[in-house]
Amino acid sequence: MRILVDRLWPRGLTKERAALNLWLKDVAPSTELRKWFGHDPAKWKQFQVRYRKELREKKDALAVLSQKSEAHTVTLVYGARDEEHNEAVVLKGILEGRKR
Repeated sequence: MRILVDRLWPRGLTKERAALNLWLKDVAPSTELRKWFGHDPAKWKQFQVRYRKELREKKDALAVLSQKSEAHTVTLVYGARDEEHNEAVVLKGILEGRKR
């Protein structure tokens, strides 16, 4: 199952190529947090703290993601070019923590 976890559609990715099953905009970082972070690795630790705080307010959307990951193998799709510093990394950590 392929789930887009970004608020914005990834640039240059067609809907056909994305082959998404679900677009969960509600688990994406807020526009304010996204703009503040700007994918600056120096802000990564603080981004994770702020994003996890935001996610505590988005329990319903996070529950949907969690349910999907329990029932299926989930691929988290995101628009960032940085593979190590993005919201999908944080979400993956949360999902893996819940399965333990």
